[in-house]
Amino acid sequence: MAAELSAHHRRLAQQKREAITSAATELFLERGYDGTSLARIADAAGVSKSTLFKQFPTKAALFEAIVAESWQRDADDAVAQPPAGDLRSGLTMIGHRYAGLVGRPGMAALFRIVIAELPRFPELGRMQFQLGKLPYFASVQRYLESEHEVGNADVPDAESAANQFLGMIANYVLWPRMLLSDWNPAASDVDYAVEEAVRTMLARYSRPGSEA
Repeated sequence: MAAELSAHHRRLAQQKREAITSAATELFLERGYDGTSLARIADAAGVSKSTLFKQFPTKAALFEAIVAESWQRDADDAVAQPPAGDLRSGLTMIGHRYAGLVGRPGMAALFRIVIAELPRFPELGRMQFQLGKLPYFASVQRYLESEHEVGNADVPDAESAANQFLGMIANYVLWPRMLLSDWNPAASDVDYAVEEAVRTMLARYSRPGSEA
C-alpha cells in the first residue's frame, strides 16, 4: 500500500513538473524571460507557488530544467552511441535521432527564447550550450572517433566531422523553423535530408572497402 502511494505521489509530482515547465516555456516566449515571474508561471501551470518554489527555487533553475529536459528527452535512445563497425548504419541511426530531437516544436521555441534574451541574459545561452548541445555533440564525436579507431573510417578530426554531420541535418530540420512559422517538412523529406547527410559523410570519411 505504501509503495502504491509513493508511486502515486511521484506521478503527481512529475505531472506538476511537466505543467510548470510547459507553462514557463509558453510564457517565456510570450512575455520574455525577464518579463515572466515565477508567480505568473505557477498560476498558468495551475499549481501553488509553494509547489513551484519547492521544485524550482529560482527562475534560472527552472530554465535550466527546461533546457536539460528538452535535450535529454528519451535520453537513453537519443544519446546512446551505436557500436562501431558499420558507419552507414551508425550515422543513419544518429541522424534520425537528431532530426527527431531538433525537429520538435519545443526545441525551436527553446532556441527562440535563448536568442531573444541573449543580450541581457548570456547565462541562458551558456546553459543551452553546456547542458544541451555540447553533451549531444560530444556523443557524436565519440562515435566517429570509435569508427576511426577500429579502422572503419578515416576521421582525423572527429570534432569537425561531427559539426558537419549535425549541421547538415539542423540546417534543414531546425533553422528554417526559426524564421518560418509554417515550416513543417514531411517525414519523407526529413528522411531524405538525413540520408543525403549520411551519403556525404560516407563519401568523405569511409575507408575504401568498408561499405562493401
